Amino acid sequence: MQEIKCPKCGAMFTVDESGYAAIVRQVHDAEFTKEIERREKELKAEKETAVTLAVTKTEAQKDREIAELRAKLDAFNSDKTAEIARINAANAAAIALKEQEIQRLSSRLELDKVSADTNIERAVQEKEKELLKLQNDLALEQSKRELQEKNLVEAHAAELRRKDEEIAYYKDFKARQSTKMIGESLEQHCETEFNKLRATAFRNAYFEKDNDARTGSKGDFIYRENAPDGTEFLSIMFEMKNEMDETDPKAKHKNESFFKELDKDRKEKNCEYAVLVTLLEADSELYNSGIVDVSYKFDKMYVIRPQFFIPLITILRNAALNSLAYRQELALIRSQNIDVTNFESSLLDFQAKFSNNYRIASEKFQNAIDEIDKTIDHLQKVKEGLLGSERQLRLANDKAQDLSVKKLVRNNPTMQAKFAELENPPEPGDRV
Repeated sequence: MQEIKCPKCGAMFTVDESGYAAIVRQVHDAEFTKEIERREKELKAEKETAVTLAVTKTEAQKDREIAELRAKLDAFNSDKTAEIARINAANAAAIALKEQEIQRLSSRLELDKVSADTNIERAVQEKEKELLKLQNDLALEQSKRELQEKNLVEAHAAELRRKDEEIAYYKDFKARQSTKMIGESLEQHCETEFNKLRATAFRNAYFEKDNDARTGSKGDFIYRENAPDGTEFLSIMFEMKNEMDETDPKAKHKNESFFKELDKDRKEKNCEYAVLVTLLEADSELYNSGIVDVSYKFDKMYVIRPQFFIPLITILRNAALNSLAYRQELALIRSQNIDVTNFESSLLDFQAKFSNNYRIASEKFQNAIDEIDKTIDHLQKVKEGLLGSERQLRLANDKAQDLSVKKLVRNNPTMQAKFAELENPPEPGDRV
């Protein structure tokens, strides 16, 4: 509880803590509000004073600047007036000089005009002559071009008619052929094209059908060509594929389906290149573009249309001929290396065989010496045995020579009696 004295009546009264806090807050709020209002009035007065001073200062500074600008403008106007007067005087002098120059040029131009008219007339005449000549040349060139265009149109029309006749012929030809005959016709076409040039361009070349089917499959043609020294520098396995135009699109073959078998035939027949001559996939932009290299799938394999048959052989042949010298040098180096290797192998083989033979001969020689030593030892023993037998025989002979009847019967009474009877035989009639 708090005791508070009233400032008006002087009476004392008590309030609790909450009431005291409320009174303090009221007093504080009232004082705070008064203080805020007082500060606002002071700030407002200070602001008005500052604004007034700033306005006064700004107006004074602005007046000074205006005065300075006016002074500068007056000075500029005076300078400009003087410069204009000077420029006008200079222009007047220049105009006078230009007028004099114009008069001089006019008089000279009159003189040059007469000469120029003569030159122009002569030049016009020459130009007219040149123009007439050009017109004649143009007319002649136009007639030539029209004639060439007419000839080209006629030649193109004739070529179109020929192509249409060929197309009609081949359509009728294919319609009358079986599937096997269609394939054989392409083979015959390629063989005929090759034989046309065989006597001139491919005199030493081998180009025949592949009839060896021992491995289960065979290509159509094999091309081989050797150098004068007998070295083969080019070999090609050819496969020809064609089919009828009326074949069901779903049953038509793809060129890729023959790549694997053609690569197998190339390897089995030991050919360097494989070429598929095909009329399959007639609408393919890839195969109609020319010679197609498919070595990204099978090594050294190409796909061509029949018209590229001879050009491809020529390209591969020229490339092989260019590399023939390098091949021959490589073969020579390889043969030399093989000769050195064979010589070294033969030498090592001879050394090994000689060493083996020497070892065997040495062993046999040593065995023979050992056997001779054994035989000598045996003969020595036989000799000693024979010498011992001779001594025994001599002793026996001595004993035999020393033997007598008396010695034999010395200790034998029976034999002594027998010998006595033999010496003194009994008389006849005596009792035995």
